[in-house]
Amino acid sequence: MSRMQALFGRGSASGSEDEHHWLSVSDLMAGLMMVFLLISIALMRHALEVRENVTQVAETYQETQVAIYQALLDEFADDLDTWQAEIDADTLALTFKSPEVLFATGSAQLRPRFKSILKDFYPRYLNVLTPFHDSIDEIRIEGHTSSRWNSRVSEDTAYFRNMQLSQDRTRSVLSYLYDLPETQQQKSWVQQTTAAVGLSSSHLIKNAAGEEDAESSRRVSFRILTNAEAQIREILTEVDS
Repeated sequence: MSRMQALFGRGSASGSEDEHHWLSVSDLMAGLMMVFLLISIALMRHALEVRENVTQVAETYQETQVAIYQALLDEFADDLDTWQAEIDADTLALTFKSPEVLFATGSAQLRPRFKSILKDFYPRYLNVLTPFHDSIDEIRIEGHTSSRWNSRVSEDTAYFRNMQLSQDRTRSVLSYLYDLPETQQQKSWVQQTTAAVGLSSSHLIKNAAGEEDAESSRRVSFRILTNAEAQIREILTEVDS
């Protein structure tokens, strides 16, 4: 009997130790789950904060886009037909569309009519943008050509010759504007923000049939890039760090 009691006694003691052991593991697992839950909540909260910040930047960007577009339209609406120009609400590009007014074929020299238009346009353009300086990252003077060249050359050669031509033309535009007396008060801001970009025939205008419209493709645009993208990039960089 004593042997049975001893046996059962040992079994009871062993069971108690096992129960204590499993309780300890359960407590540990519960603690770990709580830690993981807290980490998940913290990460979720941080993700929501990042999303809220990005959303706020996006909303501000949209508001700024609309405000700049409206300001440009208010200032230049009465001139657009005369200048044969248009303003794109999505890209904030004011585009001069009449190639016979802009440059002679194959030339980067501004025609007198285009100089007259630019002299009227640019000081007013700078004044319109003054309230938005903090939101503007870059002003691009973009030159576009057709895909054609005035001699028989390969498609690749025409592309690169038009690239050089479009670049020369935008530099001619910027040089002329930079030297205007009305530009001098804002010359520092112009230096910091304005770039002359030749795009050759990379953004052709096509007609309803999907074919290149050579005349419409030859154009010069003043395009505004806001700093919303830089702000979002800064937010995401802070998250990664």
